[in-house]
Amino acid sequence: MSLRLITSAVLALVACIAQADGVAPAISYTRDIQPIFTEKCVACHACYDSACQLNLGSAEGAARGASKVPVYDGERSQATPTTRLFYDAFGKQAWQQKGFYSVLDAQGSQAALMARMLELGHNAPLQPNAKLPEDIVLGLNRENMCAMPGEFNAYAGAHPKEGMPLAVTGLTDQQYQTLQRWLASGAPIDEQGLAPSAKEALQVQQWENLFNQPGARESLVARWLFEHLFLAHIYFENGESGHFFQWVRSRTPSGQPIDLIATRRPNDDPGTRVYYRLWPVQGVIVHKTHITYPFSAEKMARIKELFYAGNWQVNALPGYGPGRRANPFETFEAIPAKARYQFMLDNAEYFVRTFIRGPVCRGQIATDVIRDNFWTLFQDPDHDLYITDARYRGQATPLLAMPGQNDDVGSVLSLWLAYRDKRNEYEALRRDSYADLPPPSWSSLWAGNDNALLSIFRHFDSASVSKGLIGEVPQTMWLFDYPLLERTYYQLAVNFDVFGNVSHQAQTRLYFDLIRNGAEQNFLRLMPADSRDDFLDDWYQNSGKLKLWLDYEAIDDDKPTGLHLNEKDPKRDFANQLLTRYGDLNASPDPINRCSGAYCSRDGIDPALQDAEQALSRLTSRPAAGLKVIDQLPEATMLRVETASGKRVVYSLLRNRAHSNVAFLLGEAYRYQPGLDTLTIYPGVLSSYPNFMFNIPAQQVPEFVAEMEQAKDAKGFEKIVDRWGVRRSHPLFWQYFHDLSQYIRETTPVEEGVLDMNRYENL
Repeated sequence: MSLRLITSAVLALVACIAQADGVAPAISYTRDIQPIFTEKCVACHACYDSACQLNLGSAEGAARGASKVPVYDGERSQATPTTRLFYDAFGKQAWQQKGFYSVLDAQGSQAALMARMLELGHNAPLQPNAKLPEDIVLGLNRENMCAMPGEFNAYAGAHPKEGMPLAVTGLTDQQYQTLQRWLASGAPIDEQGLAPSAKEALQVQQWENLFNQPGARESLVARWLFEHLFLAHIYFENGESGHFFQWVRSRTPSGQPIDLIATRRPNDDPGTRVYYRLWPVQGVIVHKTHITYPFSAEKMARIKELFYAGNWQVNALPGYGPGRRANPFETFEAIPAKARYQFMLDNAEYFVRTFIRGPVCRGQIATDVIRDNFWTLFQDPDHDLYITDARYRGQATPLLAMPGQNDDVGSVLSLWLAYRDKRNEYEALRRDSYADLPPPSWSSLWAGNDNALLSIFRHFDSASVSKGLIGEVPQTMWLFDYPLLERTYYQLAVNFDVFGNVSHQAQTRLYFDLIRNGAEQNFLRLMPADSRDDFLDDWYQNSGKLKLWLDYEAIDDDKPTGLHLNEKDPKRDFANQLLTRYGDLNASPDPINRCSGAYCSRDGIDPALQDAEQALSRLTSRPAAGLKVIDQLPEATMLRVETASGKRVVYSLLRNRAHSNVAFLLGEAYRYQPGLDTLTIYPGVLSSYPNFMFNIPAQQVPEFVAEMEQAKDAKGFEKIVDRWGVRRSHPLFWQYFHDLSQYIRETTPVEEGVLDMNRYENL
């Protein structure tokens, strides 16, 4: 049993004894307060985009308090100091030295700021399941107000209906009284940090021993592995449910308390000898930052096989610094390239999640350069020239450096042009070198496990990754080889600084545009030579043609493909053959969106749900020009479909927005093609940020679909919301909202986390 569970049990026993003696038990933060925060507050107050940086997922976050400084600021000229919870400071006093102010402390005769914010919310209850007043601004457009204790009266006067929890069904009377009693008593905190179980502690020791072996070769491998796993929420074979661990760098070796080296990036100079250590992830697990990775005896054996079995040597360990960050291919060139790539392929879903779903909570700096839905494939290592040809690798490596290390605002344009030219020189080398090889065939695609086929969906400023091929055949597909996969990971995960300035973030965004183009070019090599320019014309319409001419290297539109594809529609034929050939690897069969016969539902499910899926399939793959209701839908809507027996299935209804191209930093609205939007419907929760939810009895799904087909405008859609919608003001809002997390627990237990409602819309 974990320390956290023991502590909770002891507190519960003390409470029972006190009640038996007729004494009102003291309020416990662990037993009484954190569960309320987890149920009613964490959905908005977690991660970097918490309002005012107030993170209520742990006692440390509650004690830290709030800050007026936003993490997300795309216009700042100077990088801002990092404020990572459990990383950059510990304890209330240390955080207050960094500009945070308490929301728990009473101010003289005034109650604590949190108490007053909760009172403001409690005194202005919402009308059940009614649309909220339009003057309450929600979502990403809400101004970061962050009233300090002395500013509360002015805030309350200007925003009398905007107490806490903000614009959502509030606390129960019991929860409200419990929180107010706790705050009035000085907000005492008894939380104990999560500690590993005995089985977990043994595995922690084994993994730390592996990562901290002496020797130059071992040190270089450990550094590479750390830089590739620092974001992972690691869970152990036979570990405790809900226990996750994270790699950190410490000044102290195993067996001693961790002395954290809290650098801005994981590949910054630590300034001292490094020990790689595993420490428990503290606080409530929230889905958006929960990128999981398993550790087991099998996983350790695989790492030893890939990295330690050969007789390769390290002559000298590389240092740190901007040059080393910019080009990990040079930094780690001593490690066999095949081992590096194979490790990433073994765990491809994890790596794509790190930079597509990401841990930064608001990812528009990256997501505005990708389309709303596409499939991702990977090149087989035996057909990757960077792996198989040392001469080519030597030519390519110097060209693979990435920008973002120099954040001088005045140098953005010159840096961009320099790195663009270097990247295009690499693309020309790749194009010409691959032209000398046999045409690519099915063997060119990696098919090693169910990570080989991935689907990506963009939800404006966030995105999700799922195994398998989901949805209608998309407009674009990406093909990663090792240089592209590694660069994408370093550019968007390792080297990206969410606290960085406008120059750093602009360089990141501009280079990711080149990465997307490279992934598209790799895929086009599989299409018939005479079709490639037509595909590019479709992907880069209007202003995109200017971008093709200005910034991208010319594609190979001459050398043939080795695939036999239908000339009239080669991409669809490719997709159909892919689905047939790799059917055993495709983790996501999808009859709802790709109905090929009379039956558009999954086999082996409740007949009522089969009928529901059959009806839902009528909404998929239809352009908004003919299905007007799409204009009213947000990015990610959850459909909670419940059978008469009480069983329920959650479906994600995703809006795929169409664009003439996605090649520019600004002006997305000018490239938006709303009449071409479509919907994808798939079982499961495919977003960390639900924008809305419908609760529909299974027998009413055909009626729901018919109403959706007939709704032509906002008025028609509002009738659907009135009947089946779960608005923020719904009396059972929290029950339905957290049931989405429960559904994740039932279907993929290790992935469960509290979802984010910052984007939940007022429909």
